[in-house]
This record gives sequence, structure tokens and C-alpha cells, in this order.
Amino acid sequence: MSDPNTCNTSPLKQQLEQQLKEISTLAEQNMMRLSNENMCLIQEFETMRKVMTDIVTTAASFYLKCYLSPYTSKYEDLTTCVRHLSERKHGALIVVERNDPLEALIRPNVPIGGMITHALIESIFYPGNPLHDGAVLIRSDVVISAANVLPLSNIQATEQKLGTRHRAAIGLTERCDAIVIVVSEETGQASFAIKGALHPINM
Repeated sequence: MSDPNTCNTSPLKQQLEQQLKEISTLAEQNMMRLSNENMCLIQEFETMRKVMTDIVTTAASFYLKCYLSPYTSKYEDLTTCVRHLSERKHGALIVVERNDPLEALIRPNVPIGGMITHALIESIFYPGNPLHDGAVLIRSDVVISAANVLPLSNIQATEQKLGTRHRAAIGLTERCDAIVIVVSEETGQASFAIKGALHPINM
């Protein structure tokens, strides 16, 4: 398994630190400008909002690695796979088992039993592949099965514009400690779900 301590030296952590310094500097500058009644700060606040959005995405990418590294040594293959799927807008749903057993929560379909490679997972989610509509289940460094059916979240589609994959990712993580990675086939945006919440990531 990967060493979770490597999170401390991750380039993503360094990037996060730089972004936090940037937002801190912007906040201090705008606090001083606020006393000038002739200066409109709307554009400056828009800049701060963009930086904050970038911080959230960087933080999600950083913590995803920290969450997964104790459970699989194939994180880099997963990263490559998700990046390729995102670039091609190939929808995907990838479940990484952690401590909680998933047998009672997932309806299994097609056994795979192959070691994780980005090429294997990308081929499963290639459009037209009979397996691409369901979820891939990963345990340690092995792709256990594909075309698995996950429980859907009770979140109403009218409350958030969520597709079936995203509702399935949320639904499973509402019930266990698994991490579920989702790639939208409409936008190519990659996200991961944990504890019933979705977080956008930049792979």
C-alpha cells in the first residue's frame, strides 16, 4: 500500500498553500480598499471567488489522494484513467472499497479480477462497451467487477441537477466509507463522493 505520509510532500499541498496565501493577500488588500467609498470592489470580489473555487478543487484533489493512498498503490493509474476519461467525456463510475464491506450494498454483475491499469478501466468505460453503464469496483490493487449497480441517493433530482451516476455515487457513500469517483459524460467534469457529498476534482 502507499504511504499516507506522502500527502505531506504532495505538490498539491504546496499548490494549496500558495492559493491560500493568494486569497489571504487579496482579502487584506480589499479590506484596505473598502474604506475608499469611490472604489467599487465587485470585480475584486469576483477574483476572490474564482480563487476560492480553485482552492476547493485543489483541496478535493489533494484529499482524494490522501483518502485513497492507504487503500491502493495504484493511485497514479486511477489519476491517469480519470484524466483521460474526463478529456474524452466518457462517463464513468469507480468505487474504491476502504474499510466497510460492500457486498450487501452493491448488486454485482460481471467479475473482472484484473490488476488495476488505466487502460483496463478506460476500456470498460468506452462508449458502447456493454459494461460501461454500471460501476467498477476496486479493492486494493484489483478491479473486482464491472457493471455493478449502486443504491441511489434519496436526493431529489429537482433539488440538484444530478444524473444517475452522481446520485449513485452519493447513495453508496451515504451508507459506507467507500470513495466513489464520477466522470460526467455531458461535461467531462470529474468528482468524487465521500460521506454523501460530491466534490469536483482537477486530475
